[in-house]
Amino acid sequence: MSLHQAMRPHQTDFSTGSVSRNILDVALPMIVAQLLNLLYHIVDRIYIGRIPGSGMLALTGVGLCFPAISFIAAFPQLFGVGGSPLCAMQRGKGDDREAERIMGTAFSMLLITGALLTALGLVFHRPILYMLGASDDTFPFANDYLAIYLCGNVFVTIALGMNPFINCQGFGRTGMMTVLFGAVSNIVLDPVFIFTFHMGIRGAALATVLSQFLSALWVLKFLTGGQAVLKLRFASMSIQWKRLKKILALGSSTFLMGMTTTLVQGVCNVTAQIYGGDLYVGVMTVLNSVREIFTLPVSGLTNGAIPVISFNYGAGAFHRIRSAIRFLSITGIGYTALAWLALFFFPGLFIRIFTNDAALLSAGIPALRIYFFGFIMMSLHFVGQQIFVALGRAWHAMFFSLLRKAIIVAPLTVLLPKLWGLGVDGVFWAEPVSNVVSGIFCFATMLHAVAIQLKDPGQPAPSTPNTPD
Repeated sequence: MSLHQAMRPHQTDFSTGSVSRNILDVALPMIVAQLLNLLYHIVDRIYIGRIPGSGMLALTGVGLCFPAISFIAAFPQLFGVGGSPLCAMQRGKGDDREAERIMGTAFSMLLITGALLTALGLVFHRPILYMLGASDDTFPFANDYLAIYLCGNVFVTIALGMNPFINCQGFGRTGMMTVLFGAVSNIVLDPVFIFTFHMGIRGAALATVLSQFLSALWVLKFLTGGQAVLKLRFASMSIQWKRLKKILALGSSTFLMGMTTTLVQGVCNVTAQIYGGDLYVGVMTVLNSVREIFTLPVSGLTNGAIPVISFNYGAGAFHRIRSAIRFLSITGIGYTALAWLALFFFPGLFIRIFTNDAALLSAGIPALRIYFFGFIMMSLHFVGQQIFVALGRAWHAMFFSLLRKAIIVAPLTVLLPKLWGLGVDGVFWAEPVSNVVSGIFCFATMLHAVAIQLKDPGQPAPSTPNTPD
């Protein structure tokens, strides 16, 4: 079905109407979907933190799994985020056949990498967890959770990696439903497996695996069904290097962001263990959970803008892209300013979502105030980063993915605890320093690059958007 045929029910037309409305039509369901996806993990942590007699150690054990889970999630982001903007660009040009081939290539790669990661993870997860800061007390909990999670990795890969191909067709509500089925299932199954069946942390992992299975089924049902504009067909699943290279180039920035998140989480856990012990690994677990909650709206908004901007870039409607950038910038800054005020004045409120442990609360409140200092600047990085992705500027996107985490946060996490007597507080100061430096640099570079790239309203979109800038 081509661009110029009738739109399907619940599908957003990216070529007409208010740009901000187009973005919100995609982003709001995506935000709800990401919120529901976050509930997979947040609900786990809430229940796990309240397991009688071992809640704090169990919560710390799950925190030790974060780097491994982030590593796994980076691969569906590589192919999903790398392929879906290319699909949107091809739809903007009216070439639905090529768009389906891009989607089929991404699906094949998701199956291959999902199976490989499962096999490697099951073999090597024990030394990996100790390398990530596990102690003899926390390893049994981390081991129980991760081993079961790995068994459902293919479901996670399909659900996360293929859902962007639903959103890029304009079916934001359907994309939201992908996660809804899984999230509701997880919320229901968690207390049953953890408390009723007395499975503890293993029950939380099993609930997550079964929930992701339902999400994966929903994605495949829609993409192979009659409502989808771009269908997942067996004939389109052959892997051609030329097409795969474009997907990898554009998806590499988000992939590197996931890899650097893995790196930083691992470094933070190990450094927190050295300077503060298991208690501060638990604090990092809570802070990561709070950060996921508060970054979700701005992340969802900027991610939701990608198919809109990519479509209009493919169609040569550059004035609509400029409107999108203004909307994202103003909304992102306003939201993060309000979020920072809430976190600064009511830190205990958000920590108590996950635990009532007195020691963790005492250590966590000052750590949270440090960690979220400079939160406003983080929105500038999000906006700049996703604009680069949407316009196919792969090298810019990759560089700024590396800058924020690998170049700034990871080294500072190791260095700052040794300076000025900061100790374990230095672990938490690395994040705000990174937000300020990378946010300003990324946003300013994006404005300069966009001014050049969109200076000619009549300039056609390049046929190979993922070549080096």
